[in-house]
Amino acid sequence: MTSSASLIPLVAPMEARLAEDIPVGDAWQYEPKWDGFRCLAYVGQRNVRLFSKSGKRLDRYFPEIADILARSATSTCVLDGELTVRIEERLSFGALQARLHPAASRIERLSNQTPAHYAVFDCLQDGARNLIDAPLRQRRAGLADLMSKFDHPSVFLSEATLDEERARCWFDASGGDTDGVIAKDLDAPYQPGERAMIKVKRQRTADCVVGGFRYAANERIVGSLLLGLYDDAGKLNHVGYTSALSVAERRALTPRLEKLVAKPGFTGRAPGGPSRWSTDRSGDWQPLKPDLVVEVQFDHVTDERFRHGTRFLRWRPDKAPRQCRMEQLAM
Repeated sequence: MTSSASLIPLVAPMEARLAEDIPVGDAWQYEPKWDGFRCLAYVGQRNVRLFSKSGKRLDRYFPEIADILARSATSTCVLDGELTVRIEERLSFGALQARLHPAASRIERLSNQTPAHYAVFDCLQDGARNLIDAPLRQRRAGLADLMSKFDHPSVFLSEATLDEERARCWFDASGGDTDGVIAKDLDAPYQPGERAMIKVKRQRTADCVVGGFRYAANERIVGSLLLGLYDDAGKLNHVGYTSALSVAERRALTPRLEKLVAKPGFTGRAPGGPSRWSTDRSGDWQPLKPDLVVEVQFDHVTDERFRHGTRFLRWRPDKAPRQCRMEQLAM
């Protein structure tokens, strides 16, 4: 490392606001939206610190990335990117989440068995140059030069294009390794913590069985519906939840669901296992007879589960529960 310039203070990553379509025009740069952990890398002369979107340290959980950055960087720098883990040629959010473990021995084992990757898409500092106020076109040019000196494929420059058609191809292919497209203003500075980028995510729908529900935290009314799909063995697997109901709708729905409470609810994978939405209340749910079907909108699937909470669209009394199959989640 040739430069020992002091690093800028920790900042919050620049964020994105959701839009319905990809913006067009000469002012935009497009990038694939990776399905991983957002990560700011502070690469100093003596150490490397990785920070999550919330400001929590990640370097202890991803020591292999910190080591690559320490060995490969030719100057002190601050990078913005996304951490991912690949299992059998596909990104796995579950495997990525498994890295956040208190046991150092497990982290060391997983860092060797399922090494992470770091897709870098912005540069806030390069050597003594603070680039936060520089326009994106200047930051991107400097980042491309900086990343060309890295010698490990696990830390790489994320693709970018000015071609709208190329961006739409990325959007059409999203749902596996990526979950949409990010658009950035080429003439804008880096704006920490601000929703200064645009994200466009692919929205899909699925018909799901309501296999259970959870009560709300502060009132004995329905808080969320637990969604299930049948696999080839005829097992009903928990795939996610929806909570996008008004308070009035939840109150009206509660007695209807309480009349359907019956074990087991889910006969395959049940709620309460490791997932993005696990909480202390994850095991506290009411099983239902598999009678009700709902249509929900979702944006992404990871490990055969909805990556995020879904949007309730409508009840489907015309749909038989057994018609609600896992195939709906396939690309």
